[in-house]
Amino acid sequence: MASRTHDAAARPAWTPSARKPPLSSRLMRSIWRGLPAKRYDVGWEPGLVVPADDGSPLVTDHYFPRADGDFPTLLVRSPYGRGLPWSPQYGVLFAEQGFHVILQSCRGTGGSGGAFHYWRNEAADGLATVSWLRDQPWFDGTLGTIGPSYLGYVQWALALDPPPELRAMVVQVGLHDPHALFHSGRALRLENALLVGVGVAHQHRGAVPFAKAALRLQRRMRDIVGARPLRGAYASALGDVPWLDDVMTHPDADDPYWDGASLARAAEGLSVPTSLVTGWHDALADQTFEQYARLRRTGGETALLVGPWTHTSALQQGWPEVFAESLAWLRAHLCGDRSGLRPTRVRVHVGGEDAWRDLDDWPPSAPPSPDATDATDATDATDATDATDRWFPTPDGHLTRSHPATPAGSSSAAPPPLASFRYDPADPTPSIGGALLSRTAGPRDNGDLEAREDVLTFTGPPLAEPVEILGPVAARLRVSTDTGYADVFTRLCDVDERGRSTNVCDGFAQLETVGEEPAEATVPMSSAAHRFPAGHRIRWQVSGGAHPRYAPNPGTGEPPMDAVGLEPTRITLHTGCALLLPHDG
Repeated sequence: MASRTHDAAARPAWTPSARKPPLSSRLMRSIWRGLPAKRYDVGWEPGLVVPADDGSPLVTDHYFPRADGDFPTLLVRSPYGRGLPWSPQYGVLFAEQGFHVILQSCRGTGGSGGAFHYWRNEAADGLATVSWLRDQPWFDGTLGTIGPSYLGYVQWALALDPPPELRAMVVQVGLHDPHALFHSGRALRLENALLVGVGVAHQHRGAVPFAKAALRLQRRMRDIVGARPLRGAYASALGDVPWLDDVMTHPDADDPYWDGASLARAAEGLSVPTSLVTGWHDALADQTFEQYARLRRTGGETALLVGPWTHTSALQQGWPEVFAESLAWLRAHLCGDRSGLRPTRVRVHVGGEDAWRDLDDWPPSAPPSPDATDATDATDATDATDATDRWFPTPDGHLTRSHPATPAGSSSAAPPPLASFRYDPADPTPSIGGALLSRTAGPRDNGDLEAREDVLTFTGPPLAEPVEILGPVAARLRVSTDTGYADVFTRLCDVDERGRSTNVCDGFAQLETVGEEPAEATVPMSSAAHRFPAGHRIRWQVSGGAHPRYAPNPGTGEPPMDAVGLEPTRITLHTGCALLLPHDG
């Protein structure tokens, strides 16, 4: 795509609007602490209309520094409206630091024309907006993008065919694969779907309508997630949301319905410098780690910041760090000022010691290779890679670094089971904390959860010295069931001297078994940077689900959205299971 000449002398004169940003944005800006002092007063041009290629009007607000001279432009495209929090966080804060900021409502939202679709229009609409920018008298030809969550997805959409003006991206707690947001394998991420649905359907209508809709969903959540069948149950709180029904009822990533949805390929060979921000309990953290890995494999310039945050707290409690990181990246690549960049590519917050760590890369050493040794072949702990420690569960509920010996007289082909439990989808194991979109996300006391009969725990001895993990965590499982169908939720916890068990990271898998033969699976449990202090214990937790984070497995083989009948399942763990913990070797 050719760009027009951005010679300042050739650009038409521009008379800035005398309007100030909305009062609500100015009031919200005044409450933030720990941010750099503003450099410029901010002006505001609301309600500009940008034509999409098909003529649909994309309603756009322009924030700008009140000063003479050229300033780079930031493009922020959102389906969640252009008011709070986007107006103060992006419009005001970045304009006062010396950027033009274009805050635009995606089609079908916030007054923009056309119909919203989760992924089919963002690339074309982003390029149409850049084309419009080229004709603006204040646009100097230097463009960056920034934003969180779906506001990150629209950045990846533009990066599929990046315009020459695009010089930097900042993707915060961002999305590139909608299927993975709504499904884990073929299992429905039920809570994610409902919360995204209320956000897209109502947030762009304003703070009050959105608050009412969110409260209505919260009040009706128990009835919705417990309905049989699940299909259509959300309508009592959200109304008719056709796209939401579609994403919930197409679990297979290979279904043609999802064609074009994943933008993972945008990171392959991308020449645009890209900063990535996530939190250890962000519902999209794994997508961010995937983005980083793709950029690194193909030589892209990138940086990664991982804080002690959830999807929402990264933009709340974590905002001073996130803003500083984002501003430094944009100044470096749009303004030629690299003085604010940190010396290392990666910075992570290490749990357990509440400290930041600068690293050259992520993971800092080779990731675990859980499939390098077959689950049935492990005979001792020496099968671990140099960067992976294996911890083994025992029938008495312990967790040990020594591979448990096979009892005398047992056949190595059919060792005795470790433990079993009954999972009842009519009384599903609840989700507590972790990588959620909701306000209940993050580290939580798991005591009540672990007291349930449908949750297994394996706990190591008090540590004589600290144990630190840095990188992807995984679980190797050998599981059989009496119905042939089961989900397995596996979690790593830190147990302190008082016995409080706090979640560090977790993972989920769907299994199908045949007869009494165990199914074997390696379950990714996301990544972690955590230090277990001396005196603490490492705990491995295994259950049959986490509701309503995931829709419960009905135990009948039916899709959860359509299942009416429910069948309890006996889930049995067999010898050969292991918890795989990475360390910086």
